[in-house]
Order: sequence, then C-alpha cells, then structure tokens
Amino acid sequence: MSGELRLLTTVANEAESEMVIERLSEAGIRSMPHLHPDNIRLGPAAPLDIYVEAKVYEEAREVLDAEVLSDAELDRLSQEAPPPE
Repeated sequence: MSGELRLLTTVANEAESEMVIERLSEAGIRSMPHLHPDNIRLGPAAPLDIYVEAKVYEEAREVLDAEVLSDAELDRLSQEAPPPE
C-alpha cells in the first residue's frame, strides 16, 4: 500500500480481521491488519488494527457502517416482494 495510512477500526481477533478485510476487498478497498507488539503472545486471539489508505478512509467507513441483512431478513423481504411478471 502506498500513501498515508489511517486507522479504520480495531477488531477483537484474527477471524474478525479476516471478515473485515474481505468485506473491504469486495468493495475494492485494500486494507492492512497490524498486530500490536505487546499482544504478540496472544496469537490469533489478539486484537488487530485495520488500516486503509487515507484517501479511501470515508469510503471504507461507509462499507463497514453499511447494514448487513441477516438470512431471515432477506427471506422476509423476498416473500414480501411482488411476484415476477
């Protein structure tokens, strides 16, 4: 990554980090996790900071803030939709 980096969010562990990075990647945003040196002993259970380039920070924030619908909500919405013609 080139350019100035900005802290987007801090996640609880490696699994959560992978989910956030994947979500950003799907939106075309590159990101980088950073493990705090004082948490190195915790391994995959350690909190991580997720950084993005400063120029895409606002877009990345919108991606993370976007509401994700559950499967139940998607089913309900599809049942409420008018049938195709």
